[in-house]
Amino acid sequence: MSANELFFVIPTYRLRDVGETVAHYDEHFWRNGHAVRMIVFDDSSPANQEKYYPLLEQTQTHNDLFYVGPAEKEKFLAHLFHRLRDKKLEPLVKNLFRPSYGGNRNCSLMYSLGGLMVSSDDDMRPFTLMDEHSETLAADEVCHGKLHKAGRNGCVRKSFDILASFLEVLGKSTVELPENYERGELLVDTAMDLETNATKGLSRENSLLLEHGEVDDAAVVKMAQTFRSGTHDMDAIDFVDLFLDDQEQLNLDDLNDVYVLVNFRPVVTNKNWRMDCGVSGYDNTFGLPPFFPTRLRFEDYIYRLWIQQPGIVAAHVNAAQHHTKSNYMRNPPAAEIFNEELANLLKRKIKSTITRLDELSIAFDYEGEVTAQDAQEILDKITSLHRRATVAAESMINPERAQALRLFAANLEKSFYGFEPDFFQQNLLRIVDDVITVIKGSIELWPTLIEITYFHKTRNGLPQILVNNRRK
Repeated sequence: MSANELFFVIPTYRLRDVGETVAHYDEHFWRNGHAVRMIVFDDSSPANQEKYYPLLEQTQTHNDLFYVGPAEKEKFLAHLFHRLRDKKLEPLVKNLFRPSYGGNRNCSLMYSLGGLMVSSDDDMRPFTLMDEHSETLAADEVCHGKLHKAGRNGCVRKSFDILASFLEVLGKSTVELPENYERGELLVDTAMDLETNATKGLSRENSLLLEHGEVDDAAVVKMAQTFRSGTHDMDAIDFVDLFLDDQEQLNLDDLNDVYVLVNFRPVVTNKNWRMDCGVSGYDNTFGLPPFFPTRLRFEDYIYRLWIQQPGIVAAHVNAAQHHTKSNYMRNPPAAEIFNEELANLLKRKIKSTITRLDELSIAFDYEGEVTAQDAQEILDKITSLHRRATVAAESMINPERAQALRLFAANLEKSFYGFEPDFFQQNLLRIVDDVITVIKGSIELWPTLIEITYFHKTRNGLPQILVNNRRK
């Protein structure tokens, strides 16, 4: 495979810090003998782009580094508008690619169309933390991890050839995969709800267990991911629980507990509820469905549904990466909790009304209804958390820690509309209706945009800048 057919992408809205991420991955690829086209997809405002782009130019790399920012995206959208020739569709197209978790990733899908794409978030690193006392996995166990106190002994840093691990599976049929790959129906996380990935409560140790099932030898691996250390896939509520349990921690944003892998092994499954788009790879040769264009953090949920159709499988590869959890430009914990609760509601509603899965999209019947019971179930869970934080603050001796708890409790009440049931349900309805309307319209239009982009990309290429940085 030539370098032009493989894309390594970093979606970001934190251009200030992305140069460090680029440097780490570029060095990792070079040391493992890879030449790859690296592209930064930037969701920064034009002001921040102008302010921080020079920092990217100061980043030395072995590989070609390209940049797609606000100006390049505007040129790309202008071409789509010209080809569609319908003013009414322009707002929908803008929403598909607007600055958001899904919008930026949809840009990366268009630019990598016709090839393989490996994506890592801007706070990922190409190594993992492993427990220094590795344990043999159980018969049906494919991964085991636990929480360690940050900065303490007991774990070691290990690096795996990330690109090689993806290249040996993406676009391959299951019969072509290495013999050390386990096969099965799906993976079950002992610490997470299966279909939403919502936490079952704070757990300091977890396992991924393989549920057995027949895997078709001819099925193709369309998406894959590495395992992950650092924060694993913890909910914002888990971070709050960690703070409540650690009497020495004074700042809720500090990461005092780090998720460390004990052992893992590669696996291919018919379904993949554990999809993690932050450390993922995709076979984008013939196009893929769009990520949900939303500011809520469930843009990748469409892939957990889409992957369930016959002939397509997902893989966890024989490699792992590390999440550093940058707090720069990150929402406060209370806002993250609201985001997650709303996303979990939408996941359940969409999954229960799926009507079609095809090559480039899905279809579902959910129209955005939110019942009083839906709203009350969320409020019951959150008011319980609020009480715990308030009680802990009242009994706290350390004034700094007590203040942090009171501030969190106040922000939680504000984020959930004062816990007033009718007001909360009304706002929930408004947000959900907007999100579902955009998602449905986007999915319907996506195949047309794929066709337009494919021909334009083949003939003229898509707008991007070759970063004028120094070569190592």
